[in-house]
Amino acid sequence: MNIKGIIFDYGGTLDTGGDHWSHVIRDGWNKAGIAANDALFREAYVYGEQELERVEHILPHHNFADVLDIKMQIELQFLAQTGNFPPALVEEKAKEIAAYCYGMAKEEVTHSKTVLEELSKKYPLVLVSNFYGNIESVLKDFGIFDCFKKVIESAKVGVRKPDTKIFELGIKALELKPEEVLVVGDSLKNDINPAKKLGCHTLLLEGKGWDDTTPLQHDGESIRKLDEILSFLGNA
Repeated sequence: MNIKGIIFDYGGTLDTGGDHWSHVIRDGWNKAGIAANDALFREAYVYGEQELERVEHILPHHNFADVLDIKMQIELQFLAQTGNFPPALVEEKAKEIAAYCYGMAKEEVTHSKTVLEELSKKYPLVLVSNFYGNIESVLKDFGIFDCFKKVIESAKVGVRKPDTKIFELGIKALELKPEEVLVVGDSLKNDINPAKKLGCHTLLLEGKGWDDTTPLQHDGESIRKLDEILSFLGNA
């Protein structure tokens, strides 16, 4: 394959092992004893994401613990406003869920760090992420910022996945040709398909997606755990 550099996605790839973040947060709701059917959970989740796009709640200095606390406050406030949750419990339960989710993310990123550090001995790495403008603070908090030659964040560059332009920025940062780049991500729509359009090699990290609890159907190269990329590249 002649791979000389690697572009990584962040959310759902390095911090959840391939699962969409909704599944982690749903587990957090369950552990906090919040009774809500799937439809209501999804409504609250989508409301939270739209609110974060509409209003700058998350600032550049916020780490991921801050992000989760803010997100959970918004989601549970939505439940309270729709009469599905006691308003007096919003802050307490939001912090409980955020703490659970942060612990899960930190554990997963710790595993990812080992893989990134091993790969960075041989390949330049670039991160390309749809994020809120604080990805640098998140990466530094988790201790993986220095693994990357360049970090490209949608909120900073003004273009979001699945637009191929954000991957073009990643390829440019690597100073390589598309056919010399491997793109690793958990989303066919946001990572794999746009990278393929540019002529990059791709590797899908399979997990539970937003629309289904079963692994994604994919006819290209894929892995189930991030550390499998080491053997994949060894055989490439």
